[in-house]
Amino acid sequence: MPVYLMKLDPSSVILFVKTPVAGYVKTRLASNMGDLAAAGLYRCFVNDLVRKIDAAEFPLHIFYDPPDAEPLIRRWLGEERVCSPQNGDDDLGERMKKAFQEVFSTGIKRAVLVGSDLPDLPAEILTDALAALTDHPAVIGPCKDGGYYLIGFNSEAFTPAVFDGIPWSSDQVLPATLNRFVAAGLPVHRTPEWRDIDTAEDLTDLIATLIKHPENAPETAVYLSQVRLWRIFE
Repeated sequence: MPVYLMKLDPSSVILFVKTPVAGYVKTRLASNMGDLAAAGLYRCFVNDLVRKIDAAEFPLHIFYDPPDAEPLIRRWLGEERVCSPQNGDDDLGERMKKAFQEVFSTGIKRAVLVGSDLPDLPAEILTDALAALTDHPAVIGPCKDGGYYLIGFNSEAFTPAVFDGIPWSSDQVLPATLNRFVAAGLPVHRTPEWRDIDTAEDLTDLIATLIKHPENAPETAVYLSQVRLWRIFE
């Protein structure tokens, strides 16, 4: 049964989502498959990830974009969800910083933030990340492209400065963030390397995985098969 009330547990997963509207999400993938197909694929990505979070009974706080999207988000992901708008304009670092601040203000003691482009992320990685925060001040999940797919803190060690001055959307995001942790004197637990799905190469890798293990992201696997996207990226 999904767990919606964060007060039941001192830990939380923060999920950043966008409204699954054609032309607004997965724009790089849309150049290969079209805006409508990319939006449908994004919806599947989120659905698969949310089901894993619910099945593992992690309290979930969804931060959505754009700020006026709450009715759509609730119709899509559940009326009883804990939801908030992303705040911070176009600065990703500010949006993440403010999301952690809001969650910690509710009494949460450990929180990890993940993006919505991780349909096959194993729930065990989230379990590992939250567990690590009981004896580490921070945690990070490295991406293969030089970014990160997960970042987390315990509330006492939350350091907003790790989000300042980061060259977002570049291969320097991870090293720059790690430098911020070093400057703050915070040791960081690393979860296994993973990849989010941003480019045609990423999607090709995901397809190869799902052909063998569709259970890793079942809704995404079905969608890719139904709209015949397997062949586009072969």
